[in-house]
Amino acid sequence: MRHSRRITLSATIGLGIAAALGGVVPTATAANAPAGNPASYAAYERSAENQAANSAFFEAVKRSVAEQRAANPGLAAVTVTYNTRNAPSFRSVIARSTQIWNSSVSNVKLQEVSSGGNFSYYEGNDSRGSYASTDGHGRGYIFLDYAQNQQYNSTRVTAHETGHVLGLPDHYSGPCSELMSGGGPGTSCTNPNPNSAERSRVNQLWANGLVASGMDTKG
Repeated sequence: MRHSRRITLSATIGLGIAAALGGVVPTATAANAPAGNPASYAAYERSAENQAANSAFFEAVKRSVAEQRAANPGLAAVTVTYNTRNAPSFRSVIARSTQIWNSSVSNVKLQEVSSGGNFSYYEGNDSRGSYASTDGHGRGYIFLDYAQNQQYNSTRVTAHETGHVLGLPDHYSGPCSELMSGGGPGTSCTNPNPNSAERSRVNQLWANGLVASGMDTKG
């Protein structure tokens, strides 16, 4: 889904247990969270709010890597950089998530940097869970909630949120084998890997090192 207007407010997208933003980053605006059952997941997934959040976050990442593409137009793959300075407890989990994605797709790679980067990870307590967000100023970040990462498989949570960085929307009604189904399949689901359709979609979005225009956030 394309958005013709620029989104200037913060937007958040979560695992499906809680797609909302708390007070960790001062400029954030809260989104409505699913209530925790399949019907509420499905309703939130179809909502304009969630679709706008998906688009806003991916657009923030695209803007962040635009200078890199301009400086290196001949690169076969984009390298999207991130830092974990504000999520030290999750650094090893984030590294596993990065390894999963880097081994799953070929047209875009994730790489940790010591500071700055195209997006950041944060950690903390938020009763509404983990989420990916934009700050409304062309920056993206992922917040990892302590409690949720104890209740759910932490690598799946992190890989799911990182999927938003790469352009994938939530699909809570999907099976456990689908990474972007998030918390929809329940706490017993521990799969941290994107399925073939998700891998193909990410490669399509970042084909030839360029983010495809006209991203379909329902895909």
